[in-house]
Amino acid sequence: MEKEARPSWDNPLQFVLACVSYAVGLGNVWRFPYLCQMHGGGGFLIPYFIMLILEGIPLFYLELAIGQKMRLGSIGAWTAISPYLGGVGLASVVTSLYLCLYYNVINAWSFWYLFHSFQSVLPWADCPINSNRTGFIEECETATSTQYFFYRQTLDISSSIEENGGIHTGQALCLLLAWGITYMFIVRGVKSTGKVVYFTSTFPYVVLFIYLIRGVTLHGAINGVIYMFTPKMEQLANPTTWINAATQIFFSLGLGFGTLIAFASYNQYNNNFERQAIVVSLINSGTSIFASIVTFAIYGFKATVNYENCLERTRLLLLNTFSLAEDSITVDSLSSWIDRLNTTYPEQFAELTNKLEDCNLERELDTAVEGTGLAFIVYSEAIKNMPLSQLWSVLYFFMLLLLGMGSMLGNVTAIITPLRDFKLVSNMSNELLNGLVCVFCLLLGLGFTTTSGNYWFTMFNDYGANFSLLFIVLIEVISVSYIYGIKRFEKDIEDMLGYRPNWYWKITWAGISPLLLITLFIVYIVNYIQGGTPTYQAWNKELVSCDVKSLVVIS
Repeated sequence: MEKEARPSWDNPLQFVLACVSYAVGLGNVWRFPYLCQMHGGGGFLIPYFIMLILEGIPLFYLELAIGQKMRLGSIGAWTAISPYLGGVGLASVVTSLYLCLYYNVINAWSFWYLFHSFQSVLPWADCPINSNRTGFIEECETATSTQYFFYRQTLDISSSIEENGGIHTGQALCLLLAWGITYMFIVRGVKSTGKVVYFTSTFPYVVLFIYLIRGVTLHGAINGVIYMFTPKMEQLANPTTWINAATQIFFSLGLGFGTLIAFASYNQYNNNFERQAIVVSLINSGTSIFASIVTFAIYGFKATVNYENCLERTRLLLLNTFSLAEDSITVDSLSSWIDRLNTTYPEQFAELTNKLEDCNLERELDTAVEGTGLAFIVYSEAIKNMPLSQLWSVLYFFMLLLLGMGSMLGNVTAIITPLRDFKLVSNMSNELLNGLVCVFCLLLGLGFTTTSGNYWFTMFNDYGANFSLLFIVLIEVISVSYIYGIKRFEKDIEDMLGYRPNWYWKITWAGISPLLLITLFIVYIVNYIQGGTPTYQAWNKELVSCDVKSLVVIS
């Protein structure tokens, strides 16, 4: 395909919004808050922004420069740099394909929850009645209604990855809908994608802002916000904190998939991608912090409600056990009453030892949850306790859907753009090629809608793309710096922008970023070896909790 005939974005804003829509995804909502919680609250922002400056922005800039200069997808661009580097582009395409197979399953779950939000009572608000209609289902009562709805009704999950009970029809239909909408978004290539990103990149911010206003007005929300911004500086001495900060920056910006190269290949040759790289990177990080404030406000509300419910259960237990007047014990005087009763009735109080709960607000806030557990269980539990819960549920899951769809546009573009550069498919219509890719991914993705599909999803997400992406980006930066050459790369940038990159870019490309990537690469290898057999969290119906199970390898 001739470069002169290559389609392009209607304006630079479309390109920026496409990058924002791709980079700002579910990880900003469910991964970054978890890392803040695990690594010292506000103190985690110090290594996070250091890694953004030393690793994130320079590598983001590098991929945009390659795409805009070569005006080709990942395979063509790296082949143009060196015939021996075509495999780097192919690896990016395979990794993006790998991601597409399971990523749209999250959008299917979002559709499922969204459709179930249009009910007078949210289905995860209460436990369902048992078959004898004598009470609630025991599994739901022992767990929580939100856990039951996710594991049993949404996933119909099996007890292990080896057990497969067939396809969940509802989830399969939601996955079909997710891929149908993805196809409509990309049907005409960059021309249709450029229109869609105006909505997918901006509306989530509207919902986040609404949730921010609602979140900070919730009872106990301030406890969560204070918890987030209270730094635990001792965590800065923990190497894992720095490793996780670097990893979060790396994956949050979507490096290595070939999407940024594909998007930039549709730019005008003299487009100022340097400014855009900085802007998009800062927007992405700013969104993570913004989403964390919202999330921790919800955390604070949920933790405070759980804490106060615990205190109320303890109060009622003491009232009933010691036959006290209803208003004699209040939540505020509970601690002093426990001491008094323990002193006055030591034998009777000793019988309550196994029944008394240890209510602790700090421990409730310390309970760290990430991924689907945060997005579909913790948030659902908070939403059900809000007034007008149906409205907040619709807004939240619609926002999740847009975040997921925005990332899917980039993932599919990373596959289609390199294919389009091949002569074999260059004459194929956009509608046919894009449709074939979507149908292929849909058919393979149906495996994730089986009863063991969530376990396969976890395996793909935890062990699939991480290692390969680190290797791809490491080869990219080394190839540009030492095979293509920094001097030559400088001249290409000067040809596009009218000036050469300053010392900051050159030092990070040639030295700092490769060293950081090599460090991450080594850490991943060491952790993988030390970790032994891959494990996953399996839902135990009898114990009504998640057990850690090892993946059985059949030789």
